[in-house]
Amino acid sequence: MEYRKLGRTDIDVSLVCLGTMTWGEQNSEAEGHEQMDYAVSRGVNFFDVAEMYPISPRKETYADTERVIGTWFEKSGKRDEIVLATKVIGPGGFKYIRDDAKRLTEAEILAACDQSLQRLKTDYIDLYQIHWPSRPVNCFGQLDFPNNADYSDAVAIEETSSALAKLVEQGKVRHIGVSNETPWGVAQYLALAEKNGWPRIASIQNPYNLLNRSFEIGLSEFAVREQVGLLGYSPLGCGTLSGKYLNGAEPQGARLTLWPDRYSRYTKPRGLEATQGYAEVAQKHGLDFSQMSLAFLKSKNFVTASIIGATTMEQLKSNIDAYELTLSDDVLADIDAVHRSFPNPAP
Repeated sequence: MEYRKLGRTDIDVSLVCLGTMTWGEQNSEAEGHEQMDYAVSRGVNFFDVAEMYPISPRKETYADTERVIGTWFEKSGKRDEIVLATKVIGPGGFKYIRDDAKRLTEAEILAACDQSLQRLKTDYIDLYQIHWPSRPVNCFGQLDFPNNADYSDAVAIEETSSALAKLVEQGKVRHIGVSNETPWGVAQYLALAEKNGWPRIASIQNPYNLLNRSFEIGLSEFAVREQVGLLGYSPLGCGTLSGKYLNGAEPQGARLTLWPDRYSRYTKPRGLEATQGYAEVAQKHGLDFSQMSLAFLKSKNFVTASIIGATTMEQLKSNIDAYELTLSDDVLADIDAVHRSFPNPAP
């Protein structure tokens, strides 16, 4: 297993970060425990979760994924061996969470952290992240800037950043990060940290895969120059980059089969054309399509970790095996050729 530094911290995290958002919905508690046991046996020391998980979010299962991790910590006694990351939600459509309190205020963040600590059965979080901004931004399938957006109700980044600093001061959080953030937002967090002596963000958790390389346009330079590395989520584009949805296939129990409207950005015509192109690259070079897609992230120096997820042990084993693969210059050149023909079809 390869390890990389988490930002400017002294923490080494495995290149493979274990994603958890299926536990409590597509996977049972026992299956979640089995995945954690196996991942640790392969050298994975980095878990990522969020208070809103499992996916697809609903009131009946809210925060169950954190509870699954908490019972594993209690059962295994391995809390101190794991770099644990979780997130506090942003605004929008979650009236069942803390009575729909205004998101990312100081009071909201402090309360959310305490609740996560209780569910996770721990007294500290290694990396506490803002799941998405309070202000309107171009994320979750939107590539264009939200022109004429109303920012009047957004919580100021200064208040959010100050609250995170308090959690670090209290010892409840070791380091902080952002997710689904823009270059402007990252610059604001870094400037506020320098101005006020607050903790710097250590990471940016944004989508990054063969169908969505938009991170490269503005954020990759921040990641390298400011040492705020990418935690790349959806490295397989919700499973699309395994090829299992090609030719109209709808695998039973798969995420895009269960919730086609929620993840439709990966199955639009241009995305499917690009996926077919990448599948042909894998076939040409005798590579497993999923493993080629995952190994692509390993080739990027701005990537700190790649967040994988699986619903079966077979998938998990194959996904972790992928990071032992180093793609040749010829493979990377063929990948870039497809990208030039189909740039970012699924942002």
